Amino acid sequence: MSVITISRGSFSGGKMLAECLAEELGYRCVDRDVIVERAAAHGVSQNELRDALEKPPGFLERFSHKRYKYLALIQASLAEEVRTGKVIYHGLAGHLLLGGGRHILRTRLIAPLELRVRMVRQRLHLSASEAAAYIEKMDEQRRRWTHFLYGVDWGDPLLYDMVVNLDHMTMETACAIVSAAVRRRCFELTPACRRSLEDLALSSRVRAELAIAPSTEGLELEATATDGVVALKGKLASVDQLEEVRRIALTIAGVVDLDLDRLAPPVQA
Repeated sequence: MSVITISRGSFSGGKMLAECLAEELGYRCVDRDVIVERAAAHGVSQNELRDALEKPPGFLERFSHKRYKYLALIQASLAEEVRTGKVIYHGLAGHLLLGGGRHILRTRLIAPLELRVRMVRQRLHLSASEAAAYIEKMDEQRRRWTHFLYGVDWGDPLLYDMVVNLDHMTMETACAIVSAAVRRRCFELTPACRRSLEDLALSSRVRAELAIAPSTEGLELEATATDGVVALKGKLASVDQLEEVRRIALTIAGVVDLDLDRLAPPVQA
């Protein structure tokens, strides 16, 4: 009943592993396009959402608040998709957007360059050298994106619960290994873990709604939830925004109370 995230480089077989696991475990597969489509329901361009997920820091730095807004929508959409468990997410930064916990199996998939080049050539009809250059460019963008947003090294094994290397095993073997880990009780979705997913979904929903509401969209807030009580942290731009934050947050289903003590008032001139 856990959630599996699969992180990988471009054309490393992440989709194939996700589909194999879905068939083996009876889980749903969720990819980036599903999340982008859900997030775009808030009236945001799907292309701009994809840019927020893919473009390197130069793009994000020019539109820093848009980056915050889009990532808030993406995190809320992902948290909503996985909150009931039995889901495999094979998209960028799932292990970072969802955080850790015994109910989330954060998997890193590594594939040899020869396999990746072959997949790129088949899909994009490039030469071997062009395919290798394409892979290097995409991997570098992902490294820069992850470091810019989260301050971590995308390839750091400490970010993952399991690293699977396809250099000396087939996809079927990799699928069997991950499936066996999921079936262990240590990754079971206990009532406490389910509450953790519900809390993440609620806090992400509040953060996203505040990011798109006209009266509060300029704010960049942190949000946490515990059994329906949502705590917000950040700096207000005006005194009036405090009541707007309260009004908007309390209209969101699942919010039973607010902790606004860590909302800093605007600096008086």
